[in-house]
Amino acid sequence: MPVRQMKESSEQHLVIKTHLQNPMNPAKKVTRAVQNGKGPPPLPQEPHNQTSPQARTRGRRRSKVGRKYDQGDVLMTPSCRPCTVVTNSANGPVENGSISGDIEMGYPTSSKSLSLALRPGYGQVGTKCIVKANHFFAELPDKDLNHYDVTITPEVSSKAVNRSIIAELVRLYKESDLGMRLPAYDGRRNLYTAGALPFSWREFKIKLLEEEDGVNGPKREREYKVVIKFLSRANLHHLGQFLAGKRADAPQETLQILDTVLRELSLSSKRFCPIGRSFFSPDIKTPQRLGEGLESWRGFYQSIRPTQMGLSLNIDMASATFIEPLPVVEFVGQLLGKDVLSRQLSDADRIKIKKALRGVKVEVTHRGSVRRKYRVSGLTSQPTRELVFPVDKNSTMKSVVEYFQEMYGFTIKYTHLPCLQVGNQKKANYLPMEACKIVEGQRYTKRLNEKQITALLKVTCQRPRDRENDILRTIQHNAFDQDPYAKEFGIKVSEKLASVEARILPAPWLKYHESGKEKNCLPQVGQWNMMNKKMINGMTVNRWACINFSRSVQDSVARTFCNELAQMCQVSGMEFNPEPVISIYNAKPEQVEKALKHVYHVSTNKTKGKELELLLAILPDNNGSLYGDLKRICETELGLISQCCLTKHVFKITKQYLANVSLKINVKMGGRNTVLVDAVSCRIPLVSDIPTIIFGADVTHPENGEESSPSIAAVVASQDWPEVTKYAGLVCAQAHRQELIQDLYKTWHDPVRGLVSGGMIRDLLVSFRKATGQKPLRIIFYRDGVSEGQFYQVLLYELDAIRKACASLEPNYQPPVTFIVVQKRHHTRLFANNHRDRNTTDKSGNILPGTVVDSKICHPTEFDFYLCSHAGIQGTSRPAHYHVLWDENNFTADGIQSLTNNLCYTYARCTRSVSVVPPAYYAHLAAFRARFYMEPDLQENDSTGGGSAHHGSKATRAAGDCGVKPLPALKENVKRVMFYC
Repeated sequence: MPVRQMKESSEQHLVIKTHLQNPMNPAKKVTRAVQNGKGPPPLPQEPHNQTSPQARTRGRRRSKVGRKYDQGDVLMTPSCRPCTVVTNSANGPVENGSISGDIEMGYPTSSKSLSLALRPGYGQVGTKCIVKANHFFAELPDKDLNHYDVTITPEVSSKAVNRSIIAELVRLYKESDLGMRLPAYDGRRNLYTAGALPFSWREFKIKLLEEEDGVNGPKREREYKVVIKFLSRANLHHLGQFLAGKRADAPQETLQILDTVLRELSLSSKRFCPIGRSFFSPDIKTPQRLGEGLESWRGFYQSIRPTQMGLSLNIDMASATFIEPLPVVEFVGQLLGKDVLSRQLSDADRIKIKKALRGVKVEVTHRGSVRRKYRVSGLTSQPTRELVFPVDKNSTMKSVVEYFQEMYGFTIKYTHLPCLQVGNQKKANYLPMEACKIVEGQRYTKRLNEKQITALLKVTCQRPRDRENDILRTIQHNAFDQDPYAKEFGIKVSEKLASVEARILPAPWLKYHESGKEKNCLPQVGQWNMMNKKMINGMTVNRWACINFSRSVQDSVARTFCNELAQMCQVSGMEFNPEPVISIYNAKPEQVEKALKHVYHVSTNKTKGKELELLLAILPDNNGSLYGDLKRICETELGLISQCCLTKHVFKITKQYLANVSLKINVKMGGRNTVLVDAVSCRIPLVSDIPTIIFGADVTHPENGEESSPSIAAVVASQDWPEVTKYAGLVCAQAHRQELIQDLYKTWHDPVRGLVSGGMIRDLLVSFRKATGQKPLRIIFYRDGVSEGQFYQVLLYELDAIRKACASLEPNYQPPVTFIVVQKRHHTRLFANNHRDRNTTDKSGNILPGTVVDSKICHPTEFDFYLCSHAGIQGTSRPAHYHVLWDENNFTADGIQSLTNNLCYTYARCTRSVSVVPPAYYAHLAAFRARFYMEPDLQENDSTGGGSAHHGSKATRAAGDCGVKPLPALKENVKRVMFYC
């Protein structure tokens, strides 16, 4: 489209919503030449003509209108392009044409009118093999499943207490009022039975002893009123049809009933501590200490899933962090890492203890068998020996030490320690630390430090064979065949892992520069190296400087490191000036802003106004906020590309490390490291035929415990075609834990221009046009971080934003969209059928990179697949789960699987295929980077913050509507390159 039409428009574009017919013809699947490992497939000798395969029937209705093309608005491909693009359409050939004419554009307006993309068939490409999956076939019950509503008065917030109430009700009334039924209960308002209860409504009175008051001491009895009311009967016929692929809508209520029934086994025994869908116990495996009073418990994840083989029970091993049930004094000693029995506590110690113990349940140990439990609300500012409190209405004061001696005969030894404050803050209740013990089974949800993370990874990292054996032991230990609930509801669960047909997709050929000894490369088992290769587009670095923030790194060591890095960049194909603009500058970490601005200005003056192209920074290994501060200042204030290196790497220089850093520097400078041979020779179906833009998007949320920090959204988009290797990125902050990306498209009122359109999608489409000279005629959108429950919501909102962004650039500009969700946080694991067969596993014992599964354990009707695109290093590889929610480009199963797998070999930061498709990976990196852009006080105090880092004042207006403060704007030169790498 002409540049004049890509300018920001003051016109408001109306998008009429019906379904789109795909105007583009999918490229014919290219038959690969037999690869003998000695060279890539031959390049085409003539211009590449794409022809359309037969149309496939899809479950989604599409409008039957064609698209008209304006032959007068042709965008010529630059002569340096390796191919001429000609697409044959029903209306005649189009040569990089723009879309115009009278088109009824469309799109459903609610989830009721929206059906997700149906599976177009199964993939055939690749070497077939058998893998095992941690899915266990669950036989459908043949009994009526009934749903009842439960109301408990007075209302109880604890699920555990609710369960105790219903358990007591069942014990008392199972053989009478309940008609011998054994109900399954979810701990809230839902109760399920196999077969109807003898009533549709009944009220029960249940008396329960409260456990809080002690083990053997006097307990208080409380009475609850429980009302059970019939709601509905589950439709098992609907579930059967859905599993057979005859219905597209999942019967969620029936699946919820079955999930609740299978959870009852673990909950009713009270052996496990439930967290979400997982169950943990210190008895499964001895808890492992993580340091500072924390330990990891072993457990298992369990979920019922509808799959092509029928109902499947997905079981996986899990680990969670718990607070160690220690005496509080011992816990405090571990937390502070020092002897607290004889030393005074500093103010910093007291703050650390208060943060760690606030909200934690403790039980008293000074009253013999009475072990009353309390929740810690704070810590006294005075030591125990100085604490006094009124004991009567006359304000007679008594010390805590005296009170415990007189009342309980308990002598407080460590009077220099503060007391715990428990219960209500207004009425102070003091408990000496030495009289308290932490209650077992309390999950720790705050951030772990690096040592704790390392310790946790050692515990959780399991080789595939060990993990598989643990999963099998878990299902045998759970003994579903003997479980009273499974018997009551008629559910039978297999104890064998599902055997699944898989295929190993071939690795793609990679193109390097012609001047290198190796011009093309075929990765072996998901990896390769840079030996004898040169970057396909090596950039030039003439003006650079280095700041050393590490006291332990001498000038001579820093100079040697910089020289070695410059040489590696040159060897790898870059032009890199061996001499910095100024000599290495030493600075203190706390003066990062002053040091950066000094080096920037001195260097600019020395080069007579020419700005620095690259800043190298040597950081201490433990550098606190230094890294984040440096990136924020460089990228949002100075417009400076930076590369940070840790002290440990500077002292121990390895060729592998230098090669990886040179890869990062090259893409940050705007270069490319490698491209797919099939991309430059125009042989990627539905990418090479017409200008195609590939997006990646992700939202990262604040850690648990941060109640008001904004969520950060990032969108990246390819800026080169047909190579699809360089990705520009934009970031924005939005409301706390908001999953929908708010800034994809937006409008605001400008006093001069009127209504103005903007947003991340629009800006990236414009930058693609500027970078390639062509407008995208196809959009592929990889969206990370969306759970199954949010599919419809995210698709409706974000596809609509894409539509509006396109329409705002040019009337009737609606390129067809394929919208794919990428999931890594799932619990499906794939294991080799035979762990001893070295032909089907990599060095780590994992399945081979390129292994794809789209049958049996996948969705009964929708378009999803599991792809393990990377080689394992340690532990058990987790395949990525790709779910195509919307597909107007009519991808075949082979087409989208091969494209996704091939893209995983183009990740810029290393010479390995990665586990997630790079655009989604880059979006995650960009979102993570943007968290550093929040002002320091926002990061520390968890204040609300947000907005957009790509628009400045525009973002302030847009974000201000929802009370979210904008991020500082990225500098223009930073936006254009892969700064987040």
